[in-house]
Formats: sequence, C-alpha cells, structure tokens
Amino acid sequence: MKVAIIGATGYGGAELIRLLHNHPEVELSSIHSSSQYGVPIQDSYGHLINKTDLILEKIDTDQIAKTVDVVFMATPSGISTELSPELINKGVKVIDLSGDLRIKDRSLYEKWYKKNAANDETLKEAIYGLPEWCKEEIKTASLLANPGCYPTAVLLGLAPLIQNKLIERDSLIIDAKSGVTGAGRSPSAVTHYSEMNDNFKIYKVNAHQHIPEIEQMLNRWDQLDSPITFSTHLVPMTRGIMATMYGKATKEMTEEQLRELYNEQYGKEPFVRIRKQGAYPSTKEVYGSNYCDIGVTYDERTGRIMVVSVIDNLMKGAAGQAVQNLNIMMGIDEKTGLDLIPVYP
Repeated sequence: MKVAIIGATGYGGAELIRLLHNHPEVELSSIHSSSQYGVPIQDSYGHLINKTDLILEKIDTDQIAKTVDVVFMATPSGISTELSPELINKGVKVIDLSGDLRIKDRSLYEKWYKKNAANDETLKEAIYGLPEWCKEEIKTASLLANPGCYPTAVLLGLAPLIQNKLIERDSLIIDAKSGVTGAGRSPSAVTHYSEMNDNFKIYKVNAHQHIPEIEQMLNRWDQLDSPITFSTHLVPMTRGIMATMYGKATKEMTEEQLRELYNEQYGKEPFVRIRKQGAYPSTKEVYGSNYCDIGVTYDERTGRIMVVSVIDNLMKGAAGQAVQNLNIMMGIDEKTGLDLIPVYP
C-alpha cells in the first residue's frame, strides 16, 4: 500500500519514517510539512542519510489523495481538524496521531486544547485506536484517532481492573512520568538542556489535555462519570513513559488472582507483556519497541492495587501504535514491521 506522512519533521513523523522504511507491505510515497518544503528530510534528521531520498512537499490534499491509500497525520493539534475531513472525502484512509479526533465531546476538546473542535460528523466517524480493546472497530475504520502517549500507558494498565470493577474509581490516583520527546521537537524554556538536566518537574497540574481522553475511555468501560487524579512529570531522559496507578480494591484478593486476570486479558496480545510476581518494568526495557510492559501488585495491608505500566512514548505511544493500527485496518498481521526487540541498554 502507498502511504504519506503529513507532519514528517516532528519526532513522531521521523519515527514513522523509520518504521515504514522496514515495513514489507508499505511504500512511503511522500512526506509533507506546512513549514518546510523542497528540503530533503535527511537534512533535518542525519540518521536517515542513505536510507531515504524523500523531499518534504507542500500539503496539497488533492494531490495526496491521488497517489496514496493511507495518510498519517503527525501534526500538532488543530491541523487534523481541518485536513482529515478533506482527505476522507477524497477516499483516503487517515490515521491521526494528534489529539484532534480523540475526544467526542466538542466542548471538552475546546476546553482542554484551546482550539476549535472538528465537526460532529468527523468525530462520529473517528474510531479510537487502542488495538488491544478496540480491534473489531479498527478493522473497518477509515478515520482513526491514535491514542495519546499517556492514555495508552494508563488505559492498558487499568483496563482489566475497570472492566471487572475491581477498583474504586474515586480512589484512583495516576502518577505519570515522561521523557522530554513527549514535549515535541521545538525547544522551550521548560525542555532545553540547562532547565531539564539534573531536574525533575511536575507540569500541567490538574490541566493536562489527556485527562478527558482517559476519562472518556474509563467511562465507556464502566459507565461511571467519575473524574481522575492525574499528575504528569518530566524526567531528564529522551524516551519513555512510566504510569504508576493506585486504587482501593473493591474486594479482597490475592496477588496471584490479580496477575491471572492480567495474563488472561492480554495473553493473546502481541505487544502487552505482564511481568512475573515481584517484577516491575522500567522504561529502558521497552525502549525503541512497541511493547507495553505491566507489573501489578496487591497490598493486603492497605487493600490497594498498584499497577506499573511502561511504554516508549514515540513507539507504543505514537508511531508504533499508529503502524499497528494501519496493519489492523488493512487486514494484515498486526506485528508486521513492529516485531522488534527493545534497544538495551
């Protein structure tokens, strides 16, 4: 199949180029940017020298639709709102990596993202692409909203508990940390070296735009309109997310029962790995891969469940999951182009 990337100059776009270059079923036909064009992508990313001769092109939806089957939107928020409906109407499938199409309530999107929301028809058509829990919907999707990085780690970690009503929603606390690539490639006062090195920062306190996305899916699973406590931190590392989640159990259980539940729920999912008793994942153990590694425990003394979920924010949290969704949408093995051992150390 022929694909294009709009927004190829960001970290997510560069990671898509890397993955699609090795995908046996894909031809990356074109890459596009609103700020740069006529420039070889290898001028922006030296690691692509001798691997691609693609040149950044202007964004022309008519021309793109004539040449490709699928478009990846690796753009900042606010752009897909305008471009995705145009591409869909021209018969092209779209996988959107921005947050524009994830939140179904237009007023919620505008409150948290401070941008105009997509129209109701587009939002209704967009399928939320969390493969482990939305696979049947993804198979027939033409417009797909790729989940955010934090929501991917959080939702995969919590799904078995929420769906089986094993945790009290109003007791749930989510403590999440991310490497600085999650903030994008454009430098800022928060992310440049002297501010971030040897430092550890909490940010967007009670205001992170991924809060409504997480709540939307949790409410879909258990029909409880219960808000979450969700805190995010920047860690001085390049890639990786760790989400540690705590909540009061609704009944007594053993750690073995908890682990059996997770192994049963994810036993057939190729990109979720459940750790053995007493073992908990670290971000380095999924670096450069599409895996989500999960460790769980039950504290009999406090009656609390703790879940530790780690992903590479540029892979399972963005480009890797987008390619996994492409595979499912196009009816091929979802591991195609993604069956990678993590980079370690």
